[in-house]
Amino acid sequence: MYAMNSNMHNQRANQYVINEILSASPEQLIMKVFSFAIVNCQKKNMIKTNEALQVLIDALDFDNPAAKEICIGFYRIYRYCQEQMRKKNYDIVLKTLTDLKETWETALQNR
Repeated sequence: MYAMNSNMHNQRANQYVINEILSASPEQLIMKVFSFAIVNCQKKNMIKTNEALQVLIDALDFDNPAAKEICIGFYRIYRYCQEQMRKKNYDIVLKTLTDLKETWETALQNR
């Protein structure tokens, strides 16, 4: 009986997460990716942190002329973080990701 209730709770929790993601704006999704990367960097999980960084890289819009220079800058930062994760320089990556997330939060609040 307990296992069944636990399973039902997990299904509800998963559905909540799915609904939260499906209803999130692109900006909110980026913030979730940053949070995921930060948590996994704190856990020293190189694979998951680098996967999150790859999602951030894939989200860059190099085709938009107005954003191209900014995207190139972010691309370099994200690649640097991936390289530092491979070198196990977790503190550098954690500081960089935390600073970037805080900057994004400030920019989103001020727009």
